[in-house]
Amino acid sequence: MNILVTGANGQLGNEMRIISKDTTDSYVFTDVVEVEGAETTILDITDVKAIREIVKEKGIRCIVNCAAYTNVDKAESDEALCRKLNAEAPKLLAEAMKEVDGLLVQISTDYVFGGDPYNTPCREEQKGTPTGVYGKTKLEGEKNIEAVGCDYVIIRTAWLYSEFGKNFVKTMLNLTATKPKLNVVFDQAGTPTYAYDLAMVIKNILADYEKECPKDGYSKNGIYHFSNEGVCSWFDFTKKIAELAGNTECDIQPCHSDEFPSPVKRPAYSVLDKTKIKQTFGVKVPYWTDSLKVCMGNMQVIK
Repeated sequence: MNILVTGANGQLGNEMRIISKDTTDSYVFTDVVEVEGAETTILDITDVKAIREIVKEKGIRCIVNCAAYTNVDKAESDEALCRKLNAEAPKLLAEAMKEVDGLLVQISTDYVFGGDPYNTPCREEQKGTPTGVYGKTKLEGEKNIEAVGCDYVIIRTAWLYSEFGKNFVKTMLNLTATKPKLNVVFDQAGTPTYAYDLAMVIKNILADYEKECPKDGYSKNGIYHFSNEGVCSWFDFTKKIAELAGNTECDIQPCHSDEFPSPVKRPAYSVLDKTKIKQTFGVKVPYWTDSLKVCMGNMQVIK
């Protein structure tokens, strides 16, 4: 099966490169820029002509859309571009897959929630209540895909990190190693997600789709939630990162989110209920601290 990955030089895209090596599928990795050492086909996902051309030329059956506008704060002042990438581009990708009876795997976010107070894990059918432009445009992207009517699997995830690019784990590794004291938010709860674990889930979904080879629509079309298991705050997350790295000299203290002014209100509780994806695809989800150890071991920073 021929699979196209967008945003291939990002965190999840790089993990998709890794898992692709253990499959017989043919992958085309695309991004808007090239990175040294990574074979990349240039593709602008806002260019409908370019999308259709590459789908036809490469005989693409599935698209995994890892590309997005993810700067939550900057999105508030850059709404037009954010909407173009997060809402309009997924529609173009969906239309391209509908034309060839293919599958779109779209990565979405826990930021589609947050406007209402939650104290139980968010389920897929729960109404989206985003509080900022980023969450709103990602939710619009979901709705646009559904409206197109192609085969699709939308995966909402949260707190993504990996060995690649910039992320919270790398930032905290540096800060806890160099700062004598650090204040970290404790009033926002969620679950970290190791991008490799998410890539493995996507791999399973693609294999299932190829096996079913749907003629009249994929039987598992829909929205799913995936993160690692467990619940923590950003403070707890930081404490575990520092502990594993042996950064014991830094005094890490909890603080309130309003101590870090932001143009957008972030979800206070965005733990995702993963029952549906586990039952539908037989997914076994690792606990967040176990996956963090694996990732940091790959970074060779565990003491």
